[in-house]
Amino acid sequence: MKGKIGLVVGLGVGYVLGTRAGRERYEQIKTQWLKVWDLDPVQEQVDKVKGYVGDKAAAVPGAIWTGVQKVVKSASGGDKTAGQRLDSAVAAGRKAADDIVDATEDAVEEVKDAAKKDGAKKDDAKKPAAMKPASPASTAPKSGS
Repeated sequence: MKGKIGLVVGLGVGYVLGTRAGRERYEQIKTQWLKVWDLDPVQEQVDKVKGYVGDKAAAVPGAIWTGVQKVVKSASGGDKTAGQRLDSAVAAGRKAADDIVDATEDAVEEVKDAAKKDGAKKDDAKKPAAMKPASPASTAPKSGS
């Protein structure tokens, strides 16, 4: 009951504060947000994220389909009793769910790693030449002078 009362109070406070700010302030905030959203660097990052997600998310439906097939095969064992088929279907379902979780986590980790690599490349590109670590070829003593 306390949760419902808190929700109603929160909604009421939000409504009152929102109406005091008014439509004009809302439009100002929205305009500023759209200016930031439409910047080229922001859109480049959005496109990268869409690409990563599209590539990595393709692995998840495959894992789901494989899991469904395993559950169906285990549930349709003809020489088993109904209880045994149920137990094997439940076990296969749990294994399939674990496989789906693993595939999803792998996809997320790959996206995070790719994002970190892109961030590191950009950080190196932004550093002045004096701050960048010297490459071994540039620090080697020159011969033949």
